[in-house]
Amino acid sequence: MAEERRQRPTNRSGGRPQGGSGGSKPRGGKPAAAGRSGGGKPRSDQPRGGKRPPRKDDWKRPADQQLPRSEQQAQYDGPPLPEDVTGQELDRAVSGQLKGLPEKLAARVARHLAAAGLLIDEDPETAYQHTLAARARASRLAVVREATGEAAYAAGHYAEALSELRAAKRMNGATAYLPIMADCHRALGHPEQALKLSRSPGVASFKPAAKAEMTIVEAGARRDLGQVDEALRTLEHSPLNSKSREPWVVRLRYAYADALEAAGRTNDALTWFHRTLAIDAADLTDAGERAAALERAAEGSTD
Repeated sequence: MAEERRQRPTNRSGGRPQGGSGGSKPRGGKPAAAGRSGGGKPRSDQPRGGKRPPRKDDWKRPADQQLPRSEQQAQYDGPPLPEDVTGQELDRAVSGQLKGLPEKLAARVARHLAAAGLLIDEDPETAYQHTLAARARASRLAVVREATGEAAYAAGHYAEALSELRAAKRMNGATAYLPIMADCHRALGHPEQALKLSRSPGVASFKPAAKAEMTIVEAGARRDLGQVDEALRTLEHSPLNSKSREPWVVRLRYAYADALEAAGRTNDALTWFHRTLAIDAADLTDAGERAAALERAAEGSTD
């Protein structure tokens, strides 16, 4: 989990009268008065009221006369920033990577990234739009491309997520994105590519949570290919019996129960849905509902 809005040039043809600078002289040798020719008459482009007529290259027009913003401009602006989002909400490791930007630019990027982080669970599409606004201002920062990729993934834009995370990986060499990248390949119908990423050398050094995510994705890719038994073996080599109640253990157990049901081993699946439910205090899964459905099915078959 990023530079100020581009300003079009005013192009006002300079701030001085066209007859010359203040130091120019008319034929009589006397300095020309500002805004008047040597003959004392008003300049042709400055009426007697003192205001010049509008020119075709003037871009500051009243709001009701401005053209609608293009899609690219709207993306650059991003969604409205909540007033209470300051950018200070970012982790220090993230904000530290913005220090190379000009101060105002860094502040704007930080606010978009912070807003994305706050919205990614409840409104992933708006979170994604915030990250696009950050990317438009700081596309060369890996942390911005990472945030854009993660928000795109959450919003279901898998091709975009894969592209952004690849860019981030090229920039900083990090391998933490591999599970998400592999799952993007699955979503795009390329399970073989997901399996290829699951065998990347860096996976062996993953922390337990990241390794569990990659295991789940690998098992899912096996199932996509119709290899349910291989999916079960993949999950059985993971720490399913860990005493930890961390979310990654919950997700591993749920994936295993789901694969067991897909393999037709309903009794084993029921056992593991219950084992999932036992540690799922945060209701991360629907293990309870899945267990109840299997129990009803079993009761119905005995009637």
